[in-house]
Amino acid sequence: MLNLILFGPPGAGKGTQSEKIIAKYNLIHLSTGDLLRSEIQAGTELGLKAKTLMDQGILVPDEVVIGMIDNKLKEHRSAAGFIFDGFPRTVKQAEALDNLLASYNEGISVMVALSVDDDELLARLLNRGKTSGRPDDQNEELIAKRIQEYNSKTKPVADYYQEQGKFVAINGIGEIDHIFGEISEAIEAA
Repeated sequence: MLNLILFGPPGAGKGTQSEKIIAKYNLIHLSTGDLLRSEIQAGTELGLKAKTLMDQGILVPDEVVIGMIDNKLKEHRSAAGFIFDGFPRTVKQAEALDNLLASYNEGISVMVALSVDDDELLARLLNRGKTSGRPDDQNEELIAKRIQEYNSKTKPVADYYQEQGKFVAINGIGEIDHIFGEISEAIEAA
């Protein structure tokens, strides 16, 4: 089973590349945001718990998110693998994910990180804001804060997987197909 974490700051191209990865390797896409929304919509116990917390402006605890991921793993036992998008964001979450996967005799195959410098990220996000209408992509201060937050909080996660020999950095600037080719090489080497 191929279990991939696609990593990178906002605007690095994760959405574009994850579509190509899913198509080529037939992976199940696990986005924590999508998981939360679908569990809430389905009215599951975890979804109701998450909604109550979100309605209060409280972050959904790791154990609730891990429970939702566990539900997806159970639902797709015969899958070729999973691509984790937006998770893990902390070392604690990475450890919880590793423990969950180990309970299925699985593990993370590789973490692919798209590296893009901050100036390029700012330009990409401002451009995306013009077409998407997303308010968080139209404000330079908010964008800078999101990039800073990513850099400070998620760097330890990259270090965690690097210590396991599972981290590969890919230059996220260039032609989409060239970047995808490098991602494919990293996946196949894993």
